[in-house]
Amino acid sequence: MTVRKVALLTAGGFAPCLSSAVGGLIERYTTVAPDVEIIGYRYGYQGLLSGSSMPVTPDVREGAGLLHSFGGSPLGNSRVKLTNAADLVARGLIGEGEDPLAVAAQRLTEDGVDVLHTIGGDDTNTTAADLAAHLRDHGHDLTVVGLPKTIDNDIIPIKQSLGAWTAAQEGARFARNIVAEHNSGSRMLIVHEVMGRHCGWLTAATASAYRDWLAGRQWLPEFGLDLPGWDVHGVYLPEAALDFEAEVARLTEVMDRVGNVTLFVSEGAGMDTIVEQLTASGQDVPRDPFGHVKLDKINPGQWFADRFADRLGAQKVMVQKSGYFSRSAPAGEADLRLIRSMTDLAVTVALDGHAGVIGEDTERGGELRAIEFERIKGGKAFDLDTDWYRALLTDIGQPRAVPVGTV
Repeated sequence: MTVRKVALLTAGGFAPCLSSAVGGLIERYTTVAPDVEIIGYRYGYQGLLSGSSMPVTPDVREGAGLLHSFGGSPLGNSRVKLTNAADLVARGLIGEGEDPLAVAAQRLTEDGVDVLHTIGGDDTNTTAADLAAHLRDHGHDLTVVGLPKTIDNDIIPIKQSLGAWTAAQEGARFARNIVAEHNSGSRMLIVHEVMGRHCGWLTAATASAYRDWLAGRQWLPEFGLDLPGWDVHGVYLPEAALDFEAEVARLTEVMDRVGNVTLFVSEGAGMDTIVEQLTASGQDVPRDPFGHVKLDKINPGQWFADRFADRLGAQKVMVQKSGYFSRSAPAGEADLRLIRSMTDLAVTVALDGHAGVIGEDTERGGELRAIEFERIKGGKAFDLDTDWYRALLTDIGQPRAVPVGTV
């Protein structure tokens, strides 16, 4: 296969890898295939449908390394599902009766694109697979090579998603200032809500990274500067059952002894219960074009705060969310190394005419390879028996986590 033109797009929510991944792909093509033309579609699949793109000019190629030091995405993102025609008609992206896959395929054909690189989560990459299949069925060969982006680290069967490590470190940095509020009032309850719809990896990793920072501090307990006040006192994940009454008893003792309680809560923890309550009360449950509950609208962190505040005798309550702070950060060192390895392989795979999502395949011994699109799924659960997570719970005095449905 001869590759003459490559297109890039970033889609879904932000993660601390998008800008760097775009830069890495441009740098690699410039090194190994400098004659290949590159464009970037603006705002993900939205730009593909509307025909909005940016050329990668010689100046952009020369300055592509700058993208590694920025967060966000230079191309822009959006949440567009190419198989949700009704939503796309309502948003004015296609006409009534049009097939969005056909509209997108026509644009790629007219633009002469041979390779499409998608940088996103499972929805982004499975949508790309649908698009490639549609093109093949209509006589146009398109190689689609995806890169796995999600701070939740919840893509099956990928060991580590781009941006997740950095998001955890940034969430821990956010927590330093938030937890410093613990004595801004007596009997303070702080709820730090962390992104993670179905997977608690990011919440657990953020709490662990924050406690690593605590371990490097010096304390002055004689004058109110002590580890217990700054510590994490509870970590709640979507995968883990919550014995609410037992936690009330445990955390009441912490509140009485320490004077404050700080909880790290995944935004997906308790989601099913919240949705059930909203539905039972006749309220609408807001959802995005993919059918996902809009967690920012149902506010899980506040729900936890409301449930615990009275029972703990909290006199002041604060709920803070680290998601947008974390997801728009530039990639950290660990992610930069992972991004480089993935973008280099993505270009090699694309030039060879192979398709798939680049990742360390947990079902192939962790090999970094192009994983078949049909094997890509979302909702990978965090393993509650992970050693560092079990050690975290032990250190903060929280009982060992058991799966949802066992309590």
